[in-house]
Amino acid sequence: MRLLLVFLIGALFGTGIALSGMANPAKVLNFFDFAGSFDPSLAFVMAGALSVAAPGYAILFRMREKPLFDQSFRLPKAKAIDARLIGGSAVFGIGWGIAGFCPGASIPALGLGHASAAIFVAALLVGILIARRLARADFFADLSRSG
Repeated sequence: MRLLLVFLIGALFGTGIALSGMANPAKVLNFFDFAGSFDPSLAFVMAGALSVAAPGYAILFRMREKPLFDQSFRLPKAKAIDARLIGGSAVFGIGWGIAGFCPGASIPALGLGHASAAIFVAALLVGILIARRLARADFFADLSRSG
């Protein structure tokens, strides 16, 4: 049952990403092109998603003490804005602005046959492996202490 639910949620997410245009790198890049062919439609997509997700989470956390298929909700515990958070956010934003894909939209884009999505996903996986190795080497802790 859990795998079926995960599949259905993923299919719904992928369909929403595809229909909204967020799997189209040209549309995403136009969103960032303030001086040229700026397309604000993705701001409306994001605002629509937040307007549903924020109240949904608020209601969910009031109604349930734990998810259906796990022992507890897995929420971030860190509250600090540190070098690791700022660096990761910068890398995420730069990658999104260069490639026109964010990690969530790249997976549905693979299904739509975007060849550039395959390159992006490969680079994403390499980046994850590098970040994990740096984390194991305590690289990020060193950055936080020096900042």
